[in-house]
Amino acid sequence: MTALRWLLLGVLPLAAAAQAAPDTRAGEQVYARCVACHALAYDRVGPRHCGLLGRRAGSVPGFAYSAAMKHSGLTWDEKTLDRFLAGPMKVVPGTTMTYDGIVDAKERSDLIAYLRQANGSLECRKAGAPSR
Repeated sequence: MTALRWLLLGVLPLAAAAQAAPDTRAGEQVYARCVACHALAYDRVGPRHCGLLGRRAGSVPGFAYSAAMKHSGLTWDEKTLDRFLAGPMKVVPGTTMTYDGIVDAKERSDLIAYLRQANGSLECRKAGAPSR
């Protein structure tokens, strides 16, 4: 095999991985769709997102969750959040979150990266969200 071929075989997978890396700026733009119902530091129609990763679903004190969400048994980590965001009503039948979901896996990845980063933001620290 020529040196160029070996180089391409080594570089192309790395380039693809770099493209696939989550982008928090793009995730913030995806989050703009969520703000109709959610905020980082306070509850709206949907619960707050500060402290989301690592939190048991349906557990924000004082928020009126559906019975389906309260009893879902989910804990929000990157994997469960990715599945839920792809199809909320499929993952938690009976949820009151009527958003159809985010079809694009890269957008979900970017959004989750943004939520992880935002948890350490001044807004979340002021709200008393645990850092994870």
